[in-house]
This record gives sequence, structure tokens and C-alpha cells, in this order.
Amino acid sequence: MSSSDRDDNPPEGFTSSTTRGPYTTHNGPFYHKVTEDGFWHGVRVKQRHCNSRGITHGGMLMSFADGLLGTAVFRATKTVALTIRLNSDFLSSARPGDWLEGTARVTRATRSVAFCEAELYVGSRPVLKATGVFNLMSRHKVADEGEPAAS
Repeated sequence: MSSSDRDDNPPEGFTSSTTRGPYTTHNGPFYHKVTEDGFWHGVRVKQRHCNSRGITHGGMLMSFADGLLGTAVFRATKTVALTIRLNSDFLSSARPGDWLEGTARVTRATRSVAFCEAELYVGSRPVLKATGVFNLMSRHKVADEGEPAAS
């Protein structure tokens, strides 16, 4: 466990995500876990994630939700996908020190697009709900069970 992992103190079951792209890696560190019911991503909110009011910036929350949605699409379709639309409802805030976590699922997929939804929480308190539409990049369909780099 790196010193950053100890500082972030992720809840039991979360492990460091190491296959993310440069944008997401810069905004992390992020963690993940897979359960029988699905998957979760998490991050310990830091001051750099916040706006001038000391709460997590809406853009950070939306980027986090976009990554969750993209992961859900890949897990369900084994196809790399690009965001077409992302709608977010901000329900409450997260502050430095809070553990922010979320999960997502595909609600419908066709040959070319996937529809999905995500929720972000601090504890049991909902922070954000998001829905998305993703363009399935069929030429990037993965034949094996490997996970691609998260967005």
C-alpha cells in the first residue's frame, strides 16, 4: 500500500485504480471494487477537488460520474464507448475528507448506443444522479475478459 493509499484511507474492499487515463489519474487517486451486485469507484475528496465554497466542484462530480458510466458500458458490452450525452442532478455536496463513491449500470443497449445511469454517495447520502448515452465503438470490441483503461 502506497503512502497515498494510507492517506486516502479507502474503505475495505477498495483497491487503487492504476489503469486510468492521464486526465483521471491527475484528478485522483481513484479506487475501485467489484461485488456480486456490480462495481464501485471511490475517491477521498481533497481540497483540490473543490470550488471556492469548499465543496466538491460540479465538474469533478460529473467527470467521476462519466467514468462510472463508461465503465458500466464496457462491463456490459465489452465495447469501448464515447460519451454522447451526460445529464446530472446535483442532490447534495461533498467536502474535503469525505469518501465519495458511486456505481452505475446499463439500462439498455443497442448495436450502436448504450443508455446508463449512475449514483454518487457520501455514506448513504446521495450526492449526484446521472444518466448517459454512449456511442459503442464496435471496431474496439474486446474479445477477452480484460478491463480497458478507465476514462
